[in-house]
Amino acid sequence: MKNNIYPKNYQSVLNLVDTQRAIKLIKDTFEKELAKELDLMRVSAPLFVETGTGLNDNLSGYEKPVSFEVNENNRELEIVQSLAKWKRYALKKYNIDGLYTDMNAIRRFEDLDNLHSLYVDQWDWERRLEAKERNVSTLKRTVKKIYKAFNKTYKVLTKQYPELANDLPKDITFITTKELEARYPNLNRKERENAICKQYGAVFLMQIGANLKDGKPHDSRAADYDDWKLNGDILLWYEPLQIAFELSSMGIRVNKESLVKQLKAKGEMGKFALAYHQMVINEQLPLSIGGGIGQSRLCMYLLKKVHIGEVQSSYWPEDDIKEFKKYNVDLL
Repeated sequence: MKNNIYPKNYQSVLNLVDTQRAIKLIKDTFEKELAKELDLMRVSAPLFVETGTGLNDNLSGYEKPVSFEVNENNRELEIVQSLAKWKRYALKKYNIDGLYTDMNAIRRFEDLDNLHSLYVDQWDWERRLEAKERNVSTLKRTVKKIYKAFNKTYKVLTKQYPELANDLPKDITFITTKELEARYPNLNRKERENAICKQYGAVFLMQIGANLKDGKPHDSRAADYDDWKLNGDILLWYEPLQIAFELSSMGIRVNKESLVKQLKAKGEMGKFALAYHQMVINEQLPLSIGGGIGQSRLCMYLLKKVHIGEVQSSYWPEDDIKEFKKYNVDLL
């Protein structure tokens, strides 16, 4: 179901040409700062992986990837939906401690609105951990480093374009989904996120995937990449749309114990036979932490745009293009 938000009295801060220049400045700056803060090496990443390996990201579990057949040998390949599992495998393959990459994906199931596109572009990153580092302290410390890179990018951008200044908080607030439920028991999930983000500006919402008191998770999460006790989303309050704005999803990855527990919880025991899952069970992959940070999302937020289609070229239904045009929103 569409959730389009049509802004009142909207006027883009930057024109189309300056928007393109600013997008490059944001991407170049943030990529450099992220690599420096987390000590990451840039690597190349696949656009597609072989079906049946378990390397593709199943996201919430129901989203079917775009697939095609190779003319050479009739094998089926899938366009990646994210690289959550491939990155962990790549740490081993390249024998490195940390990596990041440009991830480009197609998510055919998305409901297209202000924040969602069929085309997904993000920085995917992954870093090795020791067993003793699989804890909340490591998670929080990593989040703070990412947020620091974000703040540095904001300062570089607003030095060149001071008209883009906003009320970005200096620090990020941490809260679990259970604590959020206790604070706002009469609100639904999105309303809780809106309320906490409006109060603090920048929030890391932790422990997403396990059931809350009402028997449902705060939000659905795949069982086979993040440990649900050690994950979360970076959320920002976005004044132009009056909503909580998800910038990143990340977490400490499953070990064999949490993988077994979470697959059983979701009734997905059949995945134990897949190559990737066998590597986790047999401890053949490094322990790690990782996540994805939306490139277009970051640009949209910093440039005060009201639709992701203002910062990326994608497909939009003709009706959407015409309707948003009435509100001075030009979709690329």
